Amino acid sequence: MERHELMRLLVGDDAASKAALAALADGADYVVWEAGTRLSDGHAGIFAMRLRRMRRKGAENLGWERAVELLRERPQPIRIGQITASDRSWIYTIFLTEDGGALVACAGVRHQVEQPPPSGAV
Repeated sequence: MERHELMRLLVGDDAASKAALAALADGADYVVWEAGTRLSDGHAGIFAMRLRRMRRKGAENLGWERAVELLRERPQPIRIGQITASDRSWIYTIFLTEDGGALVACAGVRHQVEQPPPSGAV
């Protein structure tokens, strides 16, 4: 999928889509995988578990709860993609219709970089 095509799909008014669009405009890396064999509601369970894990770890996220709802609402074959901000601070997961013609949902999570131990720590 071409960058401009993906940018056209991310014109929603939700915070995650806006942030993912801004990241793409800023030169973010992205990938869109071929359609899977599972329906969106099957992926919803997996991403609901990821949301619970993010919450336990205190990870900042955008749109995950809504994305899980949207995936459950209308079971359909989907394509999944990922956008990684140029500074790698955020990673966005995008859910597209099987043909890649429409955005189903978008969600982001702040990438937590492992901090080195304080100097002198053992």
